Amino acid sequence: MKPILIAMLGSALESLRGPRGDFHQWFAQGLGVPLEGLQVAWVEQGEPLPDPDTVSGVVLSGSPSMVSHRLDWSERAADWLREAVGHQLPTLGICYGHQLLAHALGGRVGPNEQGREMGSVGVTRCTAGSEDDLWNEFPDYHFQHVTHSESVLELPVEAVRLALTDLDPNHAFRVGEYAWGVQFHPEFDAEIMRTYIDERAREIAAEGLEPSVLREGVRDCPWGASLLRRFASIVASSPPEKD
Repeated sequence: MKPILIAMLGSALESLRGPRGDFHQWFAQGLGVPLEGLQVAWVEQGEPLPDPDTVSGVVLSGSPSMVSHRLDWSERAADWLREAVGHQLPTLGICYGHQLLAHALGGRVGPNEQGREMGSVGVTRCTAGSEDDLWNEFPDYHFQHVTHSESVLELPVEAVRLALTDLDPNHAFRVGEYAWGVQFHPEFDAEIMRTYIDERAREIAAEGLEPSVLREGVRDCPWGASLLRRFASIVASSPPEKD
């Protein structure tokens, strides 16, 4: 089978990378795929993305960057995404990757007027989610680990909304049969989420939020890993590989 591509649009916090590794290693664990079954492209560092026909699927990572800044490497990745989605490559955008997918396909991304969303956040599945191949096994309401200040403000015209939160009505969507975006971080666990809150504490407090309250609210969110495993299953089964 062709490898699953991990498009590294950024890296995890430096304090986590030593003891825990980086996003691609967390994704490998969640997907249930060995590292040798992945192809990693360090996009933020200028590494080009491969021909979509040479990989079986792609996971787009989070990033400390902002999609609305239209950085050169990010815009090149958006161009590649349009081609990949056109090829029906199974695609899963995470946080920044979710926003980049929406931007690439005609949506609008920018600062969330409701403010920063951070911690273990309640996610409500929309009616369309109950009929979606990636989301149909999820409960109507569950918790996911979240950290973002920009959001998808307008979905692409052809997108189907799959989930929302109190601060983000476009928290998950699908375009076509095989391209999904989720604003939350399914690769995070509770320890990682607490570390992000601790390291962003000054910014969080400056915005009028209470870091200690967010930290106390962190919980285990097993549905994140479930989503990654389900995506790996979709990649393994469809669409058929091309010659």
